[in-house]
Amino acid sequence: MQRETPFAVNENYHIYSRGVEKRKIFMNTKDYDRFVALLYIMNQDNSFTIGNFLQNKSKNLTDIFTKEREKTLVSILGYCLLPNHFHLILYEHTEGGISKFMGKLLTAYSMYFNKKYNRSGPLFTRPFRSEHIDNESQYLYIFSYVHLNPLSIINKNWKEDGIKNKKEAEKFIVHYQFSSYQDFLNSNRPEKAIIDFALIPEYIKNMELNLETHEKILHSNKNTK
Repeated sequence: MQRETPFAVNENYHIYSRGVEKRKIFMNTKDYDRFVALLYIMNQDNSFTIGNFLQNKSKNLTDIFTKEREKTLVSILGYCLLPNHFHLILYEHTEGGISKFMGKLLTAYSMYFNKKYNRSGPLFTRPFRSEHIDNESQYLYIFSYVHLNPLSIINKNWKEDGIKNKKEAEKFIVHYQFSSYQDFLNSNRPEKAIIDFALIPEYIKNMELNLETHEKILHSNKNTK
C-alpha cells in the first residue's frame, strides 16, 4: 500500500503498530525478548536467522547484541513494547530503509509467533502507522509518550485521568524491561546496542529523565501528536 507521505532520508519518524483485532502479540517474556533481539539483528542489509544462531549451544539470545552487523538500514532512537502493540522512533538513513527494516522485523517476528502458537495469517495490522517528527516540541512529546506508554499496564486510563500514584508509576517505568528508557538512564544492559545515541538530539540527552519531566512535556504538547 502506497503511503500518503513517503519517508524522507535524514528525517525522524514515530512508527507504531498493533496486533490484528487488537490481539496480544507478546504472550510472555520470551516473546518480548525475541522482538527486542530482532530490533537489533534485523537492522542490516544482510539476512539473518536467529534459529540458526541459537543452534550453537554456547549462544543465547543476549549474545545477539554483540554480533557485528552489515550496514544498518535505520537508526533506532527509542522503542517500547506493550502486550498488543509497539512504538519505535526511527531515523531514515537511505531511501527505503524504514520500509525494508519494518518488513524484515515484522516478517521475522510473525513467523516466530505463528510457529510457536500454531496459528496462521497476518499478526499485525497493515500497513504499520507512521508520523513524521519535524520539530523539537514534537520530538520531546514523542520521546515522553513512547517511554510512558507502559503505564497503561498498571493504569489504563492514566492519559485521561493523570498519574495518581507517582511513586509507583516512576518505579514501574524505570524498571520496565521492554523499553529503551533504561538505556537512557546510564544502564549497561546488552540491549543498549539497539539505540544509536549519536543521533539523539542534545536536548533529549540533557533533559532530566524523570516522571515529572515527562508529564510536563505531555501536558504542554497535547495537540502535537
